[in-house]
Amino acid sequence: MTLGFPKDFTWGTATSSYQIEGAWQKDGKGLSIWDAFCRIPGRVVNGENGDIACDHYHLFREDVRLMSDMGVDAYRFSIAWPRILPGGYGDVNKEGIRFYHELIDTLLEKNITPWVTLYHWDLPLALEMQHDGWLNPNIADWFANYAAVCFEHFGDRVKHWITLNEPWCAAVLGYGLGVHAPGRVSADEPYIAGHNLMRAHGKAVQVYRDKFQHQRGQIALSNNCDWREPLSEHPADKAAAQRSLEFFLGWFADPVYFGDYPAVMREMLGKRLPEFSEEEKAQLKGSADFLGLNHYTTMLVADAGTGPVEINVRGNGGMAEDQAVLLSEDPTWKQTSMGWNVVPWGFRKLLKWIDQRYDSPEIYVMENGCAYDNHPQDGEVEDTERVAFLQEYLKAASKAISDGVNLKGYFLWSFMDNFEWAEGYAKQFGIHYVDFKTGQRIPKASAHWYAELIKSNRK
Repeated sequence: MTLGFPKDFTWGTATSSYQIEGAWQKDGKGLSIWDAFCRIPGRVVNGENGDIACDHYHLFREDVRLMSDMGVDAYRFSIAWPRILPGGYGDVNKEGIRFYHELIDTLLEKNITPWVTLYHWDLPLALEMQHDGWLNPNIADWFANYAAVCFEHFGDRVKHWITLNEPWCAAVLGYGLGVHAPGRVSADEPYIAGHNLMRAHGKAVQVYRDKFQHQRGQIALSNNCDWREPLSEHPADKAAAQRSLEFFLGWFADPVYFGDYPAVMREMLGKRLPEFSEEEKAQLKGSADFLGLNHYTTMLVADAGTGPVEINVRGNGGMAEDQAVLLSEDPTWKQTSMGWNVVPWGFRKLLKWIDQRYDSPEIYVMENGCAYDNHPQDGEVEDTERVAFLQEYLKAASKAISDGVNLKGYFLWSFMDNFEWAEGYAKQFGIHYVDFKTGQRIPKASAHWYAELIKSNRK
C-alpha cells in the first residue's frame, strides 16, 4: 500500500465548525448566516440545519480518539467566528474560547497537530444583517480583529493557520448564485465580496506577522479549484481552459503571489473588478507561507465562441459567462453522489499547473474526498467506491511529487459524515458514518484503509 510519499509527509483529515459542532445556541454562541439561511424554506434539502449536526461540541473527545486510532498526524478544523465574537466584534465569549482550548489540548495530548481555519463560511449573522457582510469594506478590519483574538488565545499551541476556506465559494455561491448563505443573487457582488475577502486575508496575515511573530507559526489561505481540461486541441479551447483556471484559482491566488488579480480578469471584467490600493497589493503579495488547495473534480472547457453546440454543457453558473467558456464533461467519466466527475489525472495536472505558475510553492491539499451514499450493514460500512477514489487520487498525488511538485501534505475530506450545506444530510463525504439520531460513529472501510496507508508510508 506504500505509494512513495516522503517520510515527513503530513497525513490529516478535516472538518468545519458549522458542519459538525451543533450547539448552535449553547454557551453564548451568536447566530451565523447559516443558522438563518437554513430556516429559509426551500434553501436546504429537507429543510435540514446544523443545529445539532454531529454534536462535536459535546463529543469532541470521542472524535479525537477516533482520529488517534487512525494514526493521523494532523486535524484541520475551523473556529466558529460567532462562537468567539457573537456580534462579529466587541466582547469575547469566554465559553467559546474554553471550548477551543479544550479541543486543541485534547488533540495535542494525542499527538495530533491542530491546523485551524479562521473562516469556513459561518459569518456572524449580525455582520450580514447590520453591515452587509462581505460587501462592506470594513469587514476586513473586523476579520483581522477576530483573527487577532484567535492568535492571542490559541497561537501558543496552534502553529498552522488558514485564514479563509474557499473564498471562491463564499463569493460565488453566497453572493452570485445564492445557493449558499447569505443567499444573494448578483452578477457583480461576487467580485466585491471576493475583493473584501482578499483584503481581510491580507490584514489578518499582517496582524499575525507584526504582532504574533514570536509564535513562529505558518499562515495561508485554502483555495478550491477544479481542473479545467481543454475540450479539444484547438488553440481557442486551450486558451479558454487557461482563462478558466485563472478566473478560478488565479482570482484568489494571484494576489497572494503576484500582488494583483490575473490580467485576463482585468481585461474581461473592466470596472466590475475592484482594484487594490498600492498598500493592499504590498500587503497581499507574499501573504502565504504555503498554498492550500481543496480539489474535487475536473471539467472540460471550450471557448464560448468556438465550442460545438452539441456538447453536454453543464455547470455554467459561477462566473463562467464572464470567462466566455463552456463547461462540459466526458460521459464516460465516473461520478460521485454529488455528480462530481472522478478524474484522478486532473488532480495531477492541477498540481503541476500550480507548481509552474507559482514557482514551486509548498502545497498542502487541505481537502480531497468524495460523497457516496453508503450505510452500515451488520455494523460495518464497506464503502468500496471511496476506497477506490482515494487510491487513484493519492496515486496521482504521488506521481505529481515524482514530477517535482512540492506537495507536503494531504488532508482527507472529511473525517465524518456531516451537514453538507445546501445538500443537508443527503450527501455523505465522511470516512466515518454518523447516525444522526443516536450520534454513533462507525468507521467505514475507507477509514481503515487510510489508517493502513498512513502506517505503511511511515516505514
